[in-house]
Amino acid sequence: MLRRQRAEGRVLVEVERMGARSGIRRLAESGSARLRLPTIREGAPEAVLINTAGGIAGGDRFSTTAVLGAGAELVLTTAAAEKVYRSEGRTSEIATTLSLGPGARVEWLPQETILFDRARLVRSLDVDLDPTAAALLFEATVFGRAAMSEQVREGVFRDRWRVRRGGRLVYADTLQLEGPIAERLARPAVANGRRAWATLLYVAPDAEARLDESREHLAGAASECGASAWMGQLAARWLAPDIATLRRDVARFMTAFRGRPLPRVWYL
Repeated sequence: MLRRQRAEGRVLVEVERMGARSGIRRLAESGSARLRLPTIREGAPEAVLINTAGGIAGGDRFSTTAVLGAGAELVLTTAAAEKVYRSEGRTSEIATTLSLGPGARVEWLPQETILFDRARLVRSLDVDLDPTAAALLFEATVFGRAAMSEQVREGVFRDRWRVRRGGRLVYADTLQLEGPIAERLARPAVANGRRAWATLLYVAPDAEARLDESREHLAGAASECGASAWMGQLAARWLAPDIATLRRDVARFMTAFRGRPLPRVWYL
């Protein structure tokens, strides 16, 4: 088999509290990954991840690490939807690691990951929070673009979340789809033919107190969705027939939940 050169990208960003606002203390970039910092006059700084390779193919590897010091804040997002193309056998990896000190707050709000037929992807999210810190975590996944009549018949997708608070594991979620993906998504107990879904997890001291509010924000959504809360965590999930429906419902919820619009790149 012809062995093609693969793309790799790494970003490390460290944020600390600087007086009344948070600022970047250290930024390191390598390979096909870049981080840009639009000017935000109010609120937490926004950091936008860019994949200069223009997509992900079999064997590509990308990692992002963000470290927030005491009281620091950061909104971390992506410049566009991440497209994962057909693989000839090798598996791609996207890894995100977030570490939060006392009183820190992070919002991980990437745009959706779009998988094409026969894509192979392992995605992981590892978060370590101080008990007084807060994290708003989000991921969305789309299996083919309905507007382009695409269908993901086969492939591999593994999605792993691990969240620790004070060093103790408080949330673990692993999804694995392998082989005939379209056939499995068609099953009523899996996705009932839906091809787009999203998960939001809010880990914070006030998470459980916001459950009723969250359910009100979900009311009227076209997606199948719901919210639950337990032990300092709140989770919301959406299941939709296409990305347009999912994005509309997610944007409506997140704008209300956050009390402000999503990062500007979401609307470009």
